[in-house]
Amino acid sequence: MLINQQRGEINFKIVYYGVAEGGKTTNLEYIHSHINPDQRTKLISIKTEADRTLYFDFLHIELSAINGLTPKFNFYTVPGQTVYSASRKLVLRGADGVVFVADSQEQRLADNHRSLAELRVYLNGNGSGSSFTEFPFILQCNKQDLPTAVSAEKLHEELGLSAQPYFGSVATAGDMVFDTMKAIIDRVTKRLS
Repeated sequence: MLINQQRGEINFKIVYYGVAEGGKTTNLEYIHSHINPDQRTKLISIKTEADRTLYFDFLHIELSAINGLTPKFNFYTVPGQTVYSASRKLVLRGADGVVFVADSQEQRLADNHRSLAELRVYLNGNGSGSSFTEFPFILQCNKQDLPTAVSAEKLHEELGLSAQPYFGSVATAGDMVFDTMKAIIDRVTKRLS
């Protein structure tokens, strides 16, 4: 969180983290296309030729005042491919909150575990002074519409995240996308109190 008293602004960084092709970019694309254009910037994506996130996606949203300051939420995604772990660590630096987008397909469970383990390491060593369990975090169990999807409840349990809030979602249809976004914003802004 970065407060600029002179400009009356407070900036938050929220990162959508998770496995490759789990739905991180789809979340931001849906938010971008369904939010008032006066409240958001253009969605910036740095992609490969195969239309996969190369470095990050970025979306900036402004909402109504909090404690007399204009909140500006900077949403990022990270590339999920294993070769981009250094990029993920860099994008995660300075994050105020994380949405972990898990791919609910049964065959992606091991990938979800690996990605979550990496996230734990990065958050515990991010210099914020808070551990993974104290960090503002939401689990989004995406692709709940697929026939091989495990339920959000089961995935939440399988990932060992009993203390973390979670949502079952279908990002391509927008199901629970805004609910997830609102929940992470709420958790991040509560730290101001």
